[in-house]
Formats: sequence, C-alpha cells, structure tokens
Amino acid sequence: MVALDHVTLRTDALKATRDFFIALLDLTVGYRPDFGFPGYWLYAGDRPIVHLISGPGGAAERDAETIDHTAFIVDDYAATRDRLEAMGLQYSPQDLPELGEQRLFTFTPTGILIELVACSPGGLANNPHA
Repeated sequence: MVALDHVTLRTDALKATRDFFIALLDLTVGYRPDFGFPGYWLYAGDRPIVHLISGPGGAAERDAETIDHTAFIVDDYAATRDRLEAMGLQYSPQDLPELGEQRLFTFTPTGILIELVACSPGGLANNPHA
C-alpha cells in the first residue's frame, strides 16, 4: 500500500456537498470521466481526492460495518476554525498535544462526519515513520 487515493461520497445533495468542500477545503472541480451518472471529482492540487456521486445515502444495517468519518490534513488550524465559523457550521475541537495535532470535527450538508487535522511542526503526523 502506498497511499489512500480518494474517498467517494454518495449524496442526494450533490451541489450542496460540492460547494461545502470547495468552501471549506479550497478544493476545485476538475476532470471526471463520463460514467453515465452525475457526479464531481474535487481536486487538491492535481489529485482528485473527493469523488461525489448522486444518489440517496441511507442507513446501514445495524449489524453492517460502515465508515465513521473521513479526515483531511489542513495547513492552518485557526484559519480552518475561522472558515467553519464564517460558514455557520457547528464543530467540535479536539487537541492531541502528544501527537502534535489539533482537530476539528464537523458535518457535511447531508450529515457525513468530517475531521480536519492540523499538525504542528515536528508533530507525529508529520513523521513518515510514526
């Protein structure tokens, strides 16, 4: 395994979810092959890291495994917190000084939990061997 390539989110609020990630993380809409159904690929630089596809989400079976949340590394904790506030989004902070991290948790317009991780210089998250 080299790295996680992307996350695909199914949403019945395609444009609102696209706009959420653009506003919060400065992602940009980029090339997406014609799969024959609506969607967007959202890029961080030259990498399409968030794929959005149209369709209703839905509750998972109680005994089924699900993904709990998706995390993104951000450059600036304070700027990200300020952006969440400017967007009128509720969030929960979490400080992990032993890891050199500060985290913010919020939800997409359709209720997907998103974690935003800011790493301090020298924090374990910046150590490729941690």
